[in-house]
Amino acid sequence: MALNVLKFLAKILKEISQGRLVSILPSAMGMTTQAAADLLGCSKSHLVKLLDSGEIPFVKVGRHRRIKYVDLLGYKQKMKKLQEALLVEMMEGDEEAGLYDL
Repeated sequence: MALNVLKFLAKILKEISQGRLVSILPSAMGMTTQAAADLLGCSKSHLVKLLDSGEIPFVKVGRHRRIKYVDLLGYKQKMKKLQEALLVEMMEGDEEAGLYDL
């Protein structure tokens, strides 16, 4: 266990030494809609639409929505894979049309 902690701290120090910000959050921590939108790089209203459509799970705490960090990362990874697949599809179509000179 102590070795895992040391490896974790080494990763943190490496990121900090490269000028990157580091945040440590519990994986089940509930994020506000604004914080979640900032993490995804979208507007708060777009995020609320994703939540209301069921794309990203959330819970209500009083009148406020809270999104688990792990659910947000799962959505972000899913979207990245979809974008990569669409990009490959577009490139293949361009190659078939002769738009690339291989």
